[in-house]
Amino acid sequence: MTHSHHTFENPPALPHDVVAEAVEGALRDSALEATAAAALVGLALNDDDRAFIEHCCIEVGTRAARGSQLLGLAGLCLGHAARRFGQLSNRAVVLVEALAARAELDPADVDGRALDGLDDIRSYLRRGEGE
Repeated sequence: MTHSHHTFENPPALPHDVVAEAVEGALRDSALEATAAAALVGLALNDDDRAFIEHCCIEVGTRAARGSQLLGLAGLCLGHAARRFGQLSNRAVVLVEALAARAELDPADVDGRALDGLDDIRSYLRRGEGE
């Protein structure tokens, strides 16, 4: 009997132009969402440019179509950024709150990862340090 071990590896941070292209592509064509999702996760977990992480997540969170997997992911990635940096802009926090509210009302609109992102923001954000 052979055993196969599945390992999960977080995606790496990609160059900003590659991430921006992946995000724009997915906002135009939902078939490209998986590539954009990996780019966003890699960015949120590994990139040191908080402003760029926020920019990409805000673009996705405000422009993605209802029901897009990227909406909940944008909220989750902003939660990762809050955990890593201890701060987010007010605009990013408001977006995650809105995405989480939409997820509570209709999980077919925004998936529950937005709620996880809001939990991270509530746990890790240092109060009074938004932009």
